[in-house]
Amino acid sequence: MKQTRKLLGDLLVEEELITPEQLKVVLNEKSPNQKLGEALLQKGFISEQQLIEVLEYQLGVPHISLIQYPFETNLFTLIPKETAKRNLIIPLKKEGNKLFVAMADPMDFIVIDDLRLSTGFQIEPAIATKDDILRTINKYYNIDDGLEELLDELPQNERGRTDDITDQDSPIVKLVNQIMTSAVLQKASDIHVDPQETKIVVRYRVDGVLRVDRTLPKSMQNVLTARIKIMSNLDITEHRIPQDGRIKLNLDFHPVDLRVSTLPTVYGEKIVMRLLDMGSTLNDLNKLGFNTLNMKRFNQMIEQPTGIVLITGPTGSGKSSTLYAALNKMNSDEVNIITVEDPVEYQLEGINQVQVNTNVGMTFAAGLRSILRQDPNIIMVGEIRDKETAEIAVRASLTGHLVLSTLHTNDSLGTVTRLIDMGVEPFLLAATLSGIVAQRLVRKVCRDCMEEHEPSKREIEIFARRGMKIEKIIRGKGCASCNMTGYKGRVALHEVLVINDDIRRVIMNGENFQKLREIAIKNKTIFLIDDGLLKVKQGLTTTEEVLRVAILE
Repeated sequence: MKQTRKLLGDLLVEEELITPEQLKVVLNEKSPNQKLGEALLQKGFISEQQLIEVLEYQLGVPHISLIQYPFETNLFTLIPKETAKRNLIIPLKKEGNKLFVAMADPMDFIVIDDLRLSTGFQIEPAIATKDDILRTINKYYNIDDGLEELLDELPQNERGRTDDITDQDSPIVKLVNQIMTSAVLQKASDIHVDPQETKIVVRYRVDGVLRVDRTLPKSMQNVLTARIKIMSNLDITEHRIPQDGRIKLNLDFHPVDLRVSTLPTVYGEKIVMRLLDMGSTLNDLNKLGFNTLNMKRFNQMIEQPTGIVLITGPTGSGKSSTLYAALNKMNSDEVNIITVEDPVEYQLEGINQVQVNTNVGMTFAAGLRSILRQDPNIIMVGEIRDKETAEIAVRASLTGHLVLSTLHTNDSLGTVTRLIDMGVEPFLLAATLSGIVAQRLVRKVCRDCMEEHEPSKREIEIFARRGMKIEKIIRGKGCASCNMTGYKGRVALHEVLVINDDIRRVIMNGENFQKLREIAIKNKTIFLIDDGLLKVKQGLTTTEEVLRVAILE
């Protein structure tokens, strides 16, 4: 077998999963101690499932899914948690003198030898995905220790609580860390801690959809809330008013920033933690899912020296990511970029970011006024919430600045009426507005379990109504990689409205909304629903996802 074994790169090229050029690029760019498979995954050239299938064929090692595997939990004592995490291994079962182990890298013979020596068993490796192994380690190792220990200690807990919630080895600290680690592993965007009448429910928002992760006994509510508040520097004695804080953590050498918000409810304080992944690569405009025409139009808007560019959509539609990516693109030593945000989500190097603080009178409007004295070229206002902020933003763009901001509206055309409704003079709006981008996020079909399907009669009708044809639809079957949902990751849908002279005339004359729509159609504006259906045709998402966020007209 050893003489016939081919190199992984050659196998992937042979299977036509990557091109020889891609292999060359990765081999040149990867660090010396990084494995080829890992480097290819990082670049997004192949999916983890494709890599595993090739390894399975190359090594003759079986591939295993851990999502519903009947583990023999007593075997977890054979491999300590640290070893399992460091080497990405998990014990599966024992047969005679053989120990079956799932590994992310079954070619790591040093780890196999170490295991053989430490356990005394013959090691039989199987392949599993890295995420699958990490999720399992987090789920089974020490999961109940902290809980049981904590429940035993609860009566005394009321006495020495401060020590318990700050001591790194105390069960409550372990439990909170575990909740956070699990959220990061599942790539959740938010953690919800919901107090209910008889229990506490912990939910994660993954790819825009909330799902229950665990249920905890009601008796743990006080210590859990106190621990999270201490981590985010909040007042643990105050339970009657909402509070906001921040937590900075290093989870497995990975920096994570959490924005914490508490809200008093009838059953106690509800806590929501928004995870801001500092290692996230959303600073590149090309990775945000703009189609070619929209990308060209958006670039033209932000390359203008003056004017207002607005990004609109509901909470959690990726507005901030698009804004930061645009700022990142324009960021250079020749321009002075100043932002005023509430709160500052991501810190960008070379950009002056100002935090809103209403307690001391530092509002968007006050911040904007001061910024104008700081000789800026580009100004980013986190959100236009009132007439005062809108007017200063308009004046700033009239005096030779490029202003970027966000607004909560349903679509690009509705933004114009919303600003006029706010009290901005139509002639000023017409003179300053350069363009509006409306956006939504939809879940992407999981690459590892995608299958082709015939479109349904209803889907053919939907496409026909927008003047398109559809031959096949891609859906996810559900696998370990996507937690049986059929979706993994998200992609943005965009509606880019360029404000040209015709639209300016309509705004100034106060003509009706329908006229704006007619001009937008004439200018070949791709509406949200159209961009969504184009992404369904490309196999990126499904019709259900698009209709969940966009209205079919």
